[in-house]
Amino acid sequence: MTEDRQAHALLDLHSRGKKALKIERLLNLENFSQPIRLLEIGTGSGGISSYFGNHPKIRCNVSSVDVVDLRISNDGYQFQLVSGTEVPYSDAQFDVVISNHVIEHVGTGADQLQHLKEICRVLKPNGTGYLAVPNRWSLIEPHYRLAFLSCIPQPMRTPYLKLRKRGTYYDCEPLTLNQTECLLNEAGLKGFNKCPEATIMALQIERPNSLLTMLVQKIPKSFIGLFNQINPTLIYKIHRIK
Repeated sequence: MTEDRQAHALLDLHSRGKKALKIERLLNLENFSQPIRLLEIGTGSGGISSYFGNHPKIRCNVSSVDVVDLRISNDGYQFQLVSGTEVPYSDAQFDVVISNHVIEHVGTGADQLQHLKEICRVLKPNGTGYLAVPNRWSLIEPHYRLAFLSCIPQPMRTPYLKLRKRGTYYDCEPLTLNQTECLLNEAGLKGFNKCPEATIMALQIERPNSLLTMLVQKIPKSFIGLFNQINPTLIYKIHRIK
């Protein structure tokens, strides 16, 4: 991460709890052998790591790393500051690795690939991971809340940001679906797109009794999957390629 790149962590612990519950369900962690050795790359507020470290039913030994310390919740897990994309753990240590909206912040394409290679390196052969990245083709860029910001060519993004008086440097590198899957494969990881399941789970968690939730639950996942290319967030369950 260069000095021009800023922290964009969400520090709302309530929203982090909901995010952690979605990750738990998507990865089906209640059926894992316990205790689960879990690593979160990109601690942010600490809400996700703390959720798993203090889980009432699932026993997790949680480690978490970040390039800055912005923690609000710091109990239930071990935290380390790191520099760059390398993580300070030996090979094949973790049953679960979480990278939630981190890869767009680590730097260039080479840095993004290295981030994924580190996940592959520390993940156990039978382990699983969660990867979420904002889609480059999302209509509204999530970090600066500007329409079309990530859709336009990279050299135009910073001038557009300055023109709209939202900042002086666009410091994120969102990915397309194809870019994400190519990087995963190059890093030695197999990605299973979970956008349809994540969409339904997010509604079930955040709006459990709404009419929208009831209607979306009736739509075949295969139909929802037709929109993966433009889903605002690309979400993958990942495994090491054997």
